[in-house]
Amino acid sequence: MANDAKVNQSNKNAQYLTFDLAGEMYGVEILKVQEIRGWEAVRDIPNTPDFIKGALNLRGEIVPIVDLRIRFAMENIEYTPVTVVIVLCVETSSGSNVMGIVADAVSDVLDIKVADIKEKPNLGSKIDTHFMRGIYVAKDHMVMLLDVDKLLNPDEFEGMTGLA
Repeated sequence: MANDAKVNQSNKNAQYLTFDLAGEMYGVEILKVQEIRGWEAVRDIPNTPDFIKGALNLRGEIVPIVDLRIRFAMENIEYTPVTVVIVLCVETSSGSNVMGIVADAVSDVLDIKVADIKEKPNLGSKIDTHFMRGIYVAKDHMVMLLDVDKLLNPDEFEGMTGLA
């Protein structure tokens, strides 16, 4: 019976929205995506980490915007007309929250068999990979699958949703 459950789990598929960031492909679970928006100016939030670009008023809900290039210590670039904000629903220890991530461009939706997702690499204790879910190896490229619930430390997130 337990083997049947394991086989059923490995045959399941999950859909991931893929996006480009510094020439690499990343993916987030499509069920976490609320919407995709073109880049627009955001309101600065004082005393936040530098990877928090500010907040966006999304139909009355204040949404913190995270620049993944800064969060992942990548080269910073100017936003272009194809720069997008992917609005996500994330679960933290304080509950369900909405946040946006800045990506260079949205790419595609992939239907990935769960069994084809490789474990995240063990890069030692000095390199932080806790926000990686795993890696999917496609025919001609790799996609780093992110665990969006771990992109923000709950301590960093608290207090931001109450801004108006």
